[in-house]
Amino acid sequence: MWSSSRPTEAVSCAIATVEPVFANIRHHKRMSRFTLRGQAKVSTQWQLYCLVHNIEKMATQARRAR
Repeated sequence: MWSSSRPTEAVSCAIATVEPVFANIRHHKRMSRFTLRGQAKVSTQWQLYCLVHNIEKMATQARRAR
């Protein structure tokens, strides 16, 4: 896949920043598959899950700031 045996810094950074989001949505929100059909509905459902994830992050940061 990569030209060398070690992934580049960009890939390492992407893995470190993206993977926890998918893990949170999949395991903590229990979203293992979409419940709706059609591209528009699935896109909306995904955006709602991402919105909930971001709101929870903001709430956590607000609690820590107090």
